[in-house]
Amino acid sequence: MRSNSSTIRTGRAVTTLAALMAGALALTACGGNDKKSTGDNSTSATPTSTLSLPKLDGTTLEVAAVWTGQEQKNFKQVLAEFEKRTGAKVTFVPAQDPIINFLGSKIAGGQPPDIALLPQPGAIKQAVQKGWAKPLSADTVTEVQKNYSQGWQDIGKVGGKQYGVYYKAANKSLIWYNTKVFENAGAKEPKTWQDLLTTAQAVYDSGVTPFSVGGADGWTLTDWFENVYLSQAGPEKYDQLAQHKIKWTDPSVKQALTTLAQIWGKKGFVAGGAAGALQTEFPASVTQTFTGGDQPKAGMVYEGDFVQVNIGETKAKVGTDAKVFPFPAVGSTAPVVSGGDAAVVFKDSKGAQALAKFLASPDAATIQAKLGGYLSPNKNVADSAYPNEVQRKIAQALIASGDDFRFDMSDQAPQAFGGTPGKGEWKDLQDFLQNPKDVAGTQAKLEKDAAAAYGSGS
Repeated sequence: MRSNSSTIRTGRAVTTLAALMAGALALTACGGNDKKSTGDNSTSATPTSTLSLPKLDGTTLEVAAVWTGQEQKNFKQVLAEFEKRTGAKVTFVPAQDPIINFLGSKIAGGQPPDIALLPQPGAIKQAVQKGWAKPLSADTVTEVQKNYSQGWQDIGKVGGKQYGVYYKAANKSLIWYNTKVFENAGAKEPKTWQDLLTTAQAVYDSGVTPFSVGGADGWTLTDWFENVYLSQAGPEKYDQLAQHKIKWTDPSVKQALTTLAQIWGKKGFVAGGAAGALQTEFPASVTQTFTGGDQPKAGMVYEGDFVQVNIGETKAKVGTDAKVFPFPAVGSTAPVVSGGDAAVVFKDSKGAQALAKFLASPDAATIQAKLGGYLSPNKNVADSAYPNEVQRKIAQALIASGDDFRFDMSDQAPQAFGGTPGKGEWKDLQDFLQNPKDVAGTQAKLEKDAAAAYGSGS
């Protein structure tokens, strides 16, 4: 059974954060021309930075993460600033999912990275249990405590010790839409699930497929499920299912899957049908929503704030051509699901701890925030660091939530269940997308796979 230490267990501000999000996302975003605070630029900290880093001339470090494309390029700018300040040489090592397996092979070969960015609290726990991860130094922990709410500190802890620095966060309760499609369809931003179905029907009637689904990446499907489940079943049930304290055969899971099938199983509602969606990777699910003029492949795409990076690869502008609304309320309140990537030290050294400290600082996060498509849980990153009004308000809402958020459920699970392509929850929900009528069979498969993974802790 998964420890409760890696999750945040309060629900009182879910409604508050949803309200904040609704207000934030109603704003029209501008381009990237907002005035920055004096002294800021995209590659260095403000002159008032108090971050102290050692001189590391001659030190070489490796950082592993699953990030690709623009996200990887942007993170490399952060590493370049660390090199500039310390004299160290840092190499980015592209990792594959599941990252625990990737790290295992590197460690078996005697070549672990100095730091890895782990996208699941479950992966942090596994790395600690296997004896791979090293605790953060006192100096680095001080930086974490200065910049993060208790909740974000706690999900980086195992056995009371700080192992992870949550460098990147995600608000995973957003639906992005093509404004031209909505205008042509006379569609409105929905507040409830029923409203969403009505909006989707209006888009469909206008001649455009309502939803783009990146079903080739199973994690997108788990995110769909989690938003429906959190809103419909409520935070207590969400926590119980996240820890496998209730079974996937529970009636609440049946209700959520049945609800999901109203979109996944509706003919003409998913671009390319189930077969097409299962061949569509996440980046393409975004770009195909914002290309094609009046006839894109879909009018809407569900996913987190990081979608902006992919929209940036098209001619569409966030806030004008591409807008966003909070995931609609399925139950009494709209869901607020968060995710994140934590920097974890695998080779304990002065250089690795210094890099972890840098990643825990507002200096590092500010660099990537300005480049767009990034959200930091660091409460000391200035709002002005974000390049547009939409992103600023998403960041403000996340920070305002304090400790009151729900972390992505599949990321809390053992990686064999919640984080492995072609296995566990990812595969079971891909099968469900293909056959949304088989609710009971899907529940049985989910429970069988969850019981095996939680039982072994793998």
